[in-house]
Amino acid sequence: MATATPIKSAPDVSREELLQRAEDLIPKLLERAPEAERLRRIPDATVRDLKETGLFRILQPKRFGGFETDLVLLLEVGAALARGCGSTAWVFGNLASHHWMLGMWPEEAQQEIWGENPEVGISSSLAFPAGRGTKVKGGYRIRGHWPFSSGVDCSDWVLLGVTIEDGGEGTSGHRAMMVPKSDLEVIDNWFVSGLTATGSKDIAGENIFVPDHRTVSPADLRGNSPGRETNPGPLYRIPVLASFGFILTGTTLGLAQAAVRFYTEATRHRIATYTGANVADFPTVQVKVGEAATLVDASELLLKRDAEELMAYAERGEIPDLESRHRYRRNGCYTVSMCTRAVDLIVAASGARSLFDDNPIQRIFLDMHAAATHINLNWEITSISYGRVVLGLPPDNPMV
Repeated sequence: MATATPIKSAPDVSREELLQRAEDLIPKLLERAPEAERLRRIPDATVRDLKETGLFRILQPKRFGGFETDLVLLLEVGAALARGCGSTAWVFGNLASHHWMLGMWPEEAQQEIWGENPEVGISSSLAFPAGRGTKVKGGYRIRGHWPFSSGVDCSDWVLLGVTIEDGGEGTSGHRAMMVPKSDLEVIDNWFVSGLTATGSKDIAGENIFVPDHRTVSPADLRGNSPGRETNPGPLYRIPVLASFGFILTGTTLGLAQAAVRFYTEATRHRIATYTGANVADFPTVQVKVGEAATLVDASELLLKRDAEELMAYAERGEIPDLESRHRYRRNGCYTVSMCTRAVDLIVAASGARSLFDDNPIQRIFLDMHAAATHINLNWEITSISYGRVVLGLPPDNPMV
């Protein structure tokens, strides 16, 4: 096994300070949002800010200069950034989580990727059917066309899902692989109406060799990863797919929080165009605001409770049972439904004013509905998976 390269540790910074750094970026992100949409990726200045504040590295092992915090902070920072720009929060959640996941890879992979540049960006496309591979001596030969690699423009590596075909060595199944972006073609096809600045482009490649040490099986990411040998902290004992919702639901939570805040602040002194009445006096407006705020608060409480519970399991060195793992996914998806409902209520209360480009609520609406289309945030799919498990049926998603 490779020996860890000594790397200067990150300064001792509290969770509160890291969260404050995220909140301090909100005005900049609001100002840059139109530029980000034009670019269809987050601006270079925002990438620099996320690197300089260390936010990309909040889940990275301390021995590589990261902060090695917890999933609750990932959620809180994502929500704060989304209150400025949903696309930035989405890219943050993806790239920060990949620093966490790489900590579960064999030590040789960690050294190869982080050794020279521990700030390297890692995007992903874990669509396993999109890639095909065969086992060869020392690794795998892979090919494929993978969709939705959010943040690929500011990344140097890509985490790919690959289906392994039996290449004569009796090997088949699925593998997650770290591949240099230079080995792949980035296809500029991200022309969309929501989460426009995430740059979630397709990637493709043919006949790419990936050495064994840069691959793991989904089973390795359920709490017993190869990386535990050198990264024994609780973060690297967490089952990844069970906690997937915490990676992205910071974005949906923050978007809904921003919608309620923008609307209430703008409506306190708003006068109706045709009647001259105070809009805040309308009972229909009050009901919508009340329900939206309740949905947002309930989502935050549920997400934080589950993230804290999952961290507690890891700190005790335990892996949650199958029902609990599916419950975390169920709850995460349901908060997306609640936050989407909250934003829809605010848009309904806003009327035609929400249509203008300079009204942040229109961008929030589009970003929220784009986020809700992600397959891992789909309520129907995830609730069915939970229902099967709790009713004693075989799980339909064996990777969880």
